[in-house]
Amino acid sequence: AVHTLDLEKGNQTSDTEINNISEYEQRIVITKDADFVNSFLLTKRPYKLLLVSTGNITNKELSLLFVKNLLVITTAFNEYDYVELTRSTLIEHR
Repeated sequence: AVHTLDLEKGNQTSDTEINNISEYEQRIVITKDADFVNSFLLTKRPYKLLLVSTGNITNKELSLLFVKNLLVITTAFNEYDYVELTRSTLIEHR
């Protein structure tokens, strides 16, 4: 996993640059940012997208949600390029 803080420009890295990295390295972008959804729907970029739609949630709750759903998330990406994680379900978008 690579966090934006690990990139040369850190959190100043543009969405376009993140999409480029995602495509080049075939990485999944994990975000709460709707801009990536718009980009994906219009241009099929980033390479794959996991949208986190949990609303306000503590980091501990978010971590537990990922642990609980890790297998189903990874399995979903075998068939889908855009997946959305909510507090209660995983939505696989076509």
